[in-house]
Amino acid sequence: MGLFDKLKGEFIDIVEWLDPTNDTLVYRFERYQNEIKNGAKLTVREGQAAVFINEGQIADVFSPGMYSLTTENLPILSTLKGWKYGFNSPFKAEVYFVSTRNITDQRWGTKNPIILSDPRFGMLEVRAFGTYVLRVKDPAVFIREVVGTDGHFTAEDIADQLRSMIVSKFTDAIGESNLPVEAFASQTNELSEFLHEAIKPNFEFFGLELSRFIIENISMPEEVKKEIFELSRLNAIDLSKLAQLKAAKSMEKAAENPSGMAGAGMGMGMGFAMANQMGQAFGQQQAQQPQQPVSPGATPPPIPQEPAFYAVINGQQAGPFPISTLKQMVSQNQLTRETLVWREGMANWQAAGSVSDISNIFGSVPPPIPSV
Repeated sequence: MGLFDKLKGEFIDIVEWLDPTNDTLVYRFERYQNEIKNGAKLTVREGQAAVFINEGQIADVFSPGMYSLTTENLPILSTLKGWKYGFNSPFKAEVYFVSTRNITDQRWGTKNPIILSDPRFGMLEVRAFGTYVLRVKDPAVFIREVVGTDGHFTAEDIADQLRSMIVSKFTDAIGESNLPVEAFASQTNELSEFLHEAIKPNFEFFGLELSRFIIENISMPEEVKKEIFELSRLNAIDLSKLAQLKAAKSMEKAAENPSGMAGAGMGMGMGFAMANQMGQAFGQQQAQQPQQPVSPGATPPPIPQEPAFYAVINGQQAGPFPISTLKQMVSQNQLTRETLVWREGMANWQAAGSVSDISNIFGSVPPPIPSV
């Protein structure tokens, strides 16, 4: 091989990049001590852009297509190098290929919980995670603002910066949304769209485009979840039935208490008290609802109220209990004639057997068996 053939072989006449990866954003065309000759062929494939840099200064940018590198196709580079009337000799210039296709399945998430203030639950912590899709929108800006002289730049090289930016915007958006905390799970699509528009300008600053942004999950403490579920059930069920259910569960737990009938009596008393209080709350709720007007002369008489008594159960005050509940307590030996009772209007506590309103409930209960 002659000297001329050897020198000719050092000149590059085909400039192209075949991307074997899925996450490379920028690749510098390697030309170790080689020069690009006049008229060389530049091939830029779909999803790519080629950026020519002369002595650190960005010159020409090529979109997809095939080009013959001449002064007509390199106007900025020709000006920088002073090629006013064309050139015939090889030239040196850095060539960076930039991937402009969408880079999918980029992950983001909150490293630390975000503290929010909710009017009902107070201060609470939430976490969130999801995915996003990005692409290089302006290759020249991306190289100038991010890549610099890096010869092989991947999506992972900028992932931490983008994730921090996303989490910062997410925190601001959640705080400004004024949504109740239970609405986060049901409105993730709306929040995703809102954040997509809010974050896009920050990506464009780096020459990037946020093609898609998705919130996959917003989580909160387990105790807050349970409280939200309880509130949702209360809005959907009959409070009187709930009171009966609570009382039944209280009695069941009391029966399982190893301390015996004393514990059972105390548990049942508390259950009856809870049922009575919830029943009163339900009655107040019904009373607060607007009443339908009635025609003159059709006003019904007031509903008679069953008297309710407080009782001393295991040395502690319990109740008040309606007469129907006291009958059940008598049948289960939780209330005797000697049990002290009291209701509004009575001056002092009295034995249940001496109170006329409830003494008759002992008539069907046999007296204690006398000792032999």
